[in-house]
Amino acid sequence: MKILLVEDHQDIAGIIFDFFEIKGYTLDYAQDGVQGYALASNNYYDLIILDIQMPRMDGLTVCQKLREQGDDTPILMLTARDTREDTLAGFDCGADDYLIKPFDLDILAARIQALHRRRSGKNAAKVLTFQELSLDLKTHIASRNGCNFELNPTQFTILKLLMMRSPEIVTKNEIINAIWGEDEPEGDILRSHIYQLRNQVDKPFQHHYIKTLSKIGYQLVSVNS
Repeated sequence: MKILLVEDHQDIAGIIFDFFEIKGYTLDYAQDGVQGYALASNNYYDLIILDIQMPRMDGLTVCQKLREQGDDTPILMLTARDTREDTLAGFDCGADDYLIKPFDLDILAARIQALHRRRSGKNAAKVLTFQELSLDLKTHIASRNGCNFELNPTQFTILKLLMMRSPEIVTKNEIINAIWGEDEPEGDILRSHIYQLRNQVDKPFQHHYIKTLSKIGYQLVSVNS
């Protein structure tokens, strides 16, 4: 199982890391919400462990933003807050489970296993599709008409957003936040990434899926539209 741990308290993070690595799990780590959101948007995880009280972007906001962009990865919230209102707020923003600090590591492991079984039982999709275009969420490989394209992390994030939200429009700001968070580079770098993505999944074919809406964003358009 591949897990993303987003926790600003390094001592707690270290304990969790050691415990699960011994069990053979693979973990990525983020020490604030912005970094955690970027990792979750750019990579595939079986589960996310997400602290609520963090600098730069709190866990509730991270969870809500991931759900808004169509990410259905199971999320387990960690928090020192133990009021009824705080618990309901966590579930309201899209969390799947909620564990109050301090917690027992064996209980955390049991909750994670339960969430993983639940998702596996639903046979959660590992591949997104849009007409003849598909995207493997684990390998980051896009396919169209028998042709495979290995995408870099930025291209993967853009295409994943477009496919999850199709046929809706994804705004430029939504894509920028998914890739860079608050650290957007200078210049119109996004246009260059879109151009490179089009060269792979659109240029070799008669119909182009990726449509630009000037000053707004991008969307996927079907052959019959």
